[in-house]
Amino acid sequence: MSDFTVMGIVNVTPDSFSDGGWWLDADAAVEHGRVLSAEGAGILDVGGESTRPGARAVDADEELRRVLPVVERLAADGHTVSIDTSKLAVAREALAGGARYVNDVTAFRHDPGMAGLVAETGCECCLMHMRGEPRTMQEDPRYGDVVDDVKAFLSERAAFALAEGVPQERIQVDPGIGFGKTTTHNLQLLRRLDEVVALGFPVVLGTSRKSFLGAITGREAGERLPGTIATQVLGLERGARVFRVHDVGPVVQALQVAAATLAAP
Repeated sequence: MSDFTVMGIVNVTPDSFSDGGWWLDADAAVEHGRVLSAEGAGILDVGGESTRPGARAVDADEELRRVLPVVERLAADGHTVSIDTSKLAVAREALAGGARYVNDVTAFRHDPGMAGLVAETGCECCLMHMRGEPRTMQEDPRYGDVVDDVKAFLSERAAFALAEGVPQERIQVDPGIGFGKTTTHNLQLLRRLDEVVALGFPVVLGTSRKSFLGAITGREAGERLPGTIATQVLGLERGARVFRVHDVGPVVQALQVAAATLAAP
């Protein structure tokens, strides 16, 4: 059960929900990525466009201006860098600059050519479930059965990626906690996460500091680390293997203890 990876979040944005503007300067973002790696992050997820509810779109040129220097410098250091984007042009430049992973919150729906790029370059990818788009996703989200609907979506998007030449072992899936979902939907997905794991792809879990934790605890974004850790440990027990977080050090420690407990004879 010790086979897990922590993905450290490097938001090179002015408007992310909990750390907007903190790492907008490239030097600051690079140093932050180095710190997260030293704390145990196996992947550094660099993004230049916020996907928080209601976020405004950023054009490809601006997104590239933000992320490319950070990607190039972190990759040159030897870190495994992920580019968090749904734009083909941004992903292409980031991969050329040394990124080895594409994290697409639209699961290749925004730019279907992304699948061919991933296949061509041999990088890994994460396909995430999101209802609608960031600007509208939290407007009265409804499902028949949220877990069944998310599973069907991820199965369809994975099948698309496979058909475009992406090898199965390069595909990971993310149920999209907080992306077009109520607190109840998020909790149902966490409780039944093993059903998503049963699809056969490594599951990425992104719960860090999210608003549903605040709805449960009454805490602001910067005070949600204990709630985040609870979801990560539950996710590990249910079979998730990649954990996308802001607070790498404490989460790594919690997952190490949880993994050791689950593996104990």
